[in-house]
Amino acid sequence: MINIVKGTKDILDAAQWQEMEAKALEVFSKYGYKEIRTPIFEVTELFSRGVGDTTDIVNKEMYTFEKNDRSITLRPENTAGVVRAYIENGMSRLTTPVKLWYKGPQFRYERPQAGRQRQFHQVGVEMFGIKEAAADAEVIMTAVDYLHALGLCDLDVEINSLGCPVCREGYKKRIKESLDFDKLCEDCQSRYEKNPLRILDCKVPACNALAAKIDKDFICGECAEHFEQVKAYLDALKIKYTVNKMIVRGLDYYNRTVFEIKSNNLGSQNAVCGGGRYDSLVKTLGGEDTPAVGWAMGMERLASLIAPIEPQKLDAYIVSNATAEAFKLAQELRDAGLNVEFDLSNKKIKKQFEKAAKAAKTTLILRDDDMVCVETASEKCEVKRSDICQMMLKK
Repeated sequence: MINIVKGTKDILDAAQWQEMEAKALEVFSKYGYKEIRTPIFEVTELFSRGVGDTTDIVNKEMYTFEKNDRSITLRPENTAGVVRAYIENGMSRLTTPVKLWYKGPQFRYERPQAGRQRQFHQVGVEMFGIKEAAADAEVIMTAVDYLHALGLCDLDVEINSLGCPVCREGYKKRIKESLDFDKLCEDCQSRYEKNPLRILDCKVPACNALAAKIDKDFICGECAEHFEQVKAYLDALKIKYTVNKMIVRGLDYYNRTVFEIKSNNLGSQNAVCGGGRYDSLVKTLGGEDTPAVGWAMGMERLASLIAPIEPQKLDAYIVSNATAEAFKLAQELRDAGLNVEFDLSNKKIKKQFEKAAKAAKTTLILRDDDMVCVETASEKCEVKRSDICQMMLKK
């Protein structure tokens, strides 16, 4: 027997996923977002330049393949691909803001755990062209609205500002001066030189305790004003939030506003949404200097939180041993927009009745005299074969 690859899962009942996707289209459309679908693999350089060559994603977790002297990588996240599409398709010429949303699989080689697989799925939004704090507030509002639409209301919104590249350089120097290099874990010793800000994101308790002691008031006046505006807009929208200065996010492209939304119905891995502003990424990848902000959610974690969806019963199940006649009636009812089945294997009538009772709201029994017996949980009647479609549509 050939088994599934470790870190992947079969989705045997897609009802929850269909609900998440339907709500995404419904909610994001209200804000003016259009869906974009990018390839699941891109040239490796897109991620090494975009996500950052100091990140764990690029250093440890990417699925990369060499093909005809060219390196390609299964996408570990979708923002870089959306930015590449924005640049390549000349979307900078569109009226701002350009609002895009996506859904689909991503791939990272990491230890599988609850709600996190090596092939996982994300839904997310990206907004291009607006530097003002109103854009930050709106994407947070979009995330909250989407989670509420899925029935998730017990949420904590946490925000922080990473400042701009100028004020962040001074902060990186302060971090290095405040930490004892020898007491850092192996990963953080590597981050110490390459990107000390990432040390704040380390989950090793010893590193976390050292990072907690660092003075985190570092952003310049302009960045501080931007952050205050974000908070003012969230207050106006009545979105409750807390400022968490330990949030840095795991990707190098973020600046200024970063945020996470956490669910109180999960364990220690309780983040369901993460995002922020990435004003330099479009230019880094070869486009014009364009402000941008967005977020992503793991759909596996969402699926673990939303209520199971009961399967819908068929509108009708046809009981008959006259297969050709059952075929014709079933197709007539399907053409009218009804969900209908009958027994293709022509089992005994008793077995067909048992299946009909479980699978459908209405049982239709075909008779030889051009009549159909109609049975529901509350009534029984007889109807002419020629009138059955009209009757079913009235139900």
